[in-house]
Amino acid sequence: MNETLLRLSIRDLIDHRAADTPDKPFIIDPSSGKTVTYGDLQAAAQAVSGRLAALGLEKGESVAYAMGNGADAARVVLGILYGGHLATAINLVSGNQTIGYVIRHSGCRVIFCETETRELVEASKGDATAAILEVDDGLFAGDGAALPGLAPSDDGLLMYTSGTTGVPKGVLLSHQNLIAGGANAMTAHELTADDAGLCVLPLYHINGLCVTVLGALVSGSAVIIPKRFSVSNFWQHLRQTKGTWFSIVPTQVSYLLNEAQTNGHDGSGLEQIRFGRSASAPLSPDVQRAFEETFQVPVIETMGLTETAAQILSNPMQGVRKIGSPGIAYGNEIIIADDQQNEIARGEEGEVLVRGPSVMKGYLRNREATSQALTPAGWLRTGDLGRMDEDGYVFITGRIKELIIKGGENIAPREIDDALYAHPDVVEAAAFACDCARYGQRIEAGVKLRDGSTATQEELISLCADLIGPFKAPDRIHTFPELPKGPSGKIQRLKLAELSVENSAAG
Repeated sequence: MNETLLRLSIRDLIDHRAADTPDKPFIIDPSSGKTVTYGDLQAAAQAVSGRLAALGLEKGESVAYAMGNGADAARVVLGILYGGHLATAINLVSGNQTIGYVIRHSGCRVIFCETETRELVEASKGDATAAILEVDDGLFAGDGAALPGLAPSDDGLLMYTSGTTGVPKGVLLSHQNLIAGGANAMTAHELTADDAGLCVLPLYHINGLCVTVLGALVSGSAVIIPKRFSVSNFWQHLRQTKGTWFSIVPTQVSYLLNEAQTNGHDGSGLEQIRFGRSASAPLSPDVQRAFEETFQVPVIETMGLTETAAQILSNPMQGVRKIGSPGIAYGNEIIIADDQQNEIARGEEGEVLVRGPSVMKGYLRNREATSQALTPAGWLRTGDLGRMDEDGYVFITGRIKELIIKGGENIAPREIDDALYAHPDVVEAAAFACDCARYGQRIEAGVKLRDGSTATQEELISLCADLIGPFKAPDRIHTFPELPKGPSGKIQRLKLAELSVENSAAG
């Protein structure tokens, strides 16, 4: 990684881009038609920080954003960071209770919102004293202000993890963490100033913000930010903006593939696309191969965490891409460790640990959780199980908390997911554990099937038995119109288990 980058703040980087390439497009918003150059970005960031200074906010104070995607959201987030404040992400789909907790726990002084999100914010904030500011074009045309000094080690982003149990934890990332995260994406994907990446993941999620927005800022390229992900508009957005790459999650991969298989795909005007990127959850090898064959676009599987400002692993752009692996380390160190956090031999399964400049400062006001996650040697415990091959490629086998233990044997849900995805009618799939008097735990799964599918539970169970053996095949498969997902698009297995109990009772 370029060490010079790690000595900069987000403000430094914006100022540098505005000085060098003021007229170069940075944000392209196909939904609103807005284009924001690097010079425009600097002016907008200065105006946002000036507005906050006029309200009496001091350096380091929390300022939240509750906004959908688009040019306005990106300018607000970067403006908060530019002013030296703590940009606090509000997950719009996390529910009133969680949003209220984030507002109170972060101690945010101001919440930026849109007309569409104001009611949600007002309903969630309760007795919190944070001021609500609805964003309009006037915000970005205001005056700047004298700003305090800003160091790479200063707090930058506060983003809460979408845990399935307990209250969410506030991940605290410095300016250096954020720039390192963007640089990891730039390096792994060989981004240059000529690139334009399509961002359809929310900016209140680490993938959307750090990979596509900060990846563009670090590389001096452009980011395309429509209002939301749309299967019908996805390729058209890339076509009209000359996008060269995109970042999506496995569920979106499946939706795009299903749409093409149902209605066909027009590949004209898309020749400039270099690659697509998949992250946030493991990508089924069968789905990946089908996507690449259908769209003639290579898919680079990667892996990242909120706690590491997104990307830690990626398959290389040049050389070997190993299907089923999120790749090798970029910009950090990765080891596979035992339960004492000692590195184990290649090929053995253990916990994935990461260390490097993108690793978080800690969890806000949660010393116990921070000490559990960060070892004295600086390693972050990811909670993911995996193994590393002789070439340094990591293969994720599951989450420690989601491991299925049937009859004393550890079974990774991912193995069952991949078997289900081998059926052409399966759009989404996730296996999970249920209590069992005989084995301790038994295996069940939830699936979403393609419209019009006649696939039966017995057919899917039989397929799994053929591919991975009867012992690992699900005892029952539940069909849903949609599987529950978090803000990153990752299927929530524990929530799915709860829905399956309700499904069984209703049946």
